[in-house]
Amino acid sequence: MEIQRFNLLAPLYYSPEADPDPFSWREGSGEKLYCFEIDESQRLCFEPDAKILLKKLLFGGNAAGPGHAGEAGEERLELPVGDYLFAQEREILDRDEIIAAAVEIQAEGLWQRLEPGNRLYLRYLFEDGRFVTQLFRPYS
Repeated sequence: MEIQRFNLLAPLYYSPEADPDPFSWREGSGEKLYCFEIDESQRLCFEPDAKILLKKLLFGGNAAGPGHAGEAGEERLELPVGDYLFAQEREILDRDEIIAAAVEIQAEGLWQRLEPGNRLYLRYLFEDGRFVTQLFRPYS
């Protein structure tokens, strides 16, 4: 898996999902974004424990587009502007593959002397005729 630095210049917007399940994306589900908190005890480890690296799911949502105002009182989620370690596969990865990729991204960031942030964003979409899994890890 190729891991790159990526500067997101405009946020991506999402509407909250009622019962988000980040590892059950299926064809026809549309573009989705999930955000995980990274376990603080593992955040700066070169070889983090894959079983606890992803601490908890913070949110999940469906693509809303930049002009989406939402229903009255509806929360709008986003993949914020910023610098990310980025990786993608042109297929839908399963839970174990996603966690393995998250571990690889963290190690690569640390080797580059970056400080990976405490979030991991998982994005599914259909692009150029193929299904895609993307991972974004903010860094400083």
